[in-house]
Amino acid sequence: MSRPRTAHPYRDLDVIDARAPRFNQATVGLVSLLAVVSGWWPLLTLLALQLGIGLRFGRRYCLACVAYFKLVQPRFGEGPIEDSRPPRFANQIGLAVLSTATAAHVVGLTTLGAGLGILVAGLALLAAATGICAGCEMYRVGARLRGIRQRAIDRLELGDLGAPLLAGELIVAFSHPLCTDCRTVEAELAAGSHPFVRVDVRDRPDLARKYGVALVPTVVRVGPDGSVIRGVGTG
Repeated sequence: MSRPRTAHPYRDLDVIDARAPRFNQATVGLVSLLAVVSGWWPLLTLLALQLGIGLRFGRRYCLACVAYFKLVQPRFGEGPIEDSRPPRFANQIGLAVLSTATAAHVVGLTTLGAGLGILVAGLALLAAATGICAGCEMYRVGARLRGIRQRAIDRLELGDLGAPLLAGELIVAFSHPLCTDCRTVEAELAAGSHPFVRVDVRDRPDLARKYGVALVPTVVRVGPDGSVIRGVGTG
């Protein structure tokens, strides 16, 4: 039985059905491959324009996204919900590479343009088929590096979190209510023996910014004085 929709595709923009980016990647990959094989490089330009319009004006103007949410999701149900920032970053990289490929063809560097088109096609089809998204992984690595360098979590103000005063350790889980992995982590924490506090980054974006939480779920273990003992896990 298909899952009912929990995240609205055009309102809940900080999360996305994980199948939607893969559907978009399949579209980009197939059209890019067709452009290279047929030699009709303006298809790369059309893909770049479509990615740019979707990034600028939202999912309602992304044709592949609309096709997924209108035709595919109603039939097969909602997939796992994930953070929308990694696939958005991947789309930004795709836009940059496709724009460069277009420019290369315009100035007569057809080999370079075709090579970039093949690169986009290969990475997009790989992501669609396996879920291994190079751009998404680049975002996650970059987010972790930014957090380590700029705002490593070494202490949490328990008063910020509304946490009770405890003599022992406390687990703090930064999560989003629509995030599938977040719900899994919270269920595991609830079944455990340690007390934990959930911080909803949708309701408390100020705390996400304050503590440099770039991805959810992010889970840390803290002492009674708020000092971070160790990170338990990051999405």
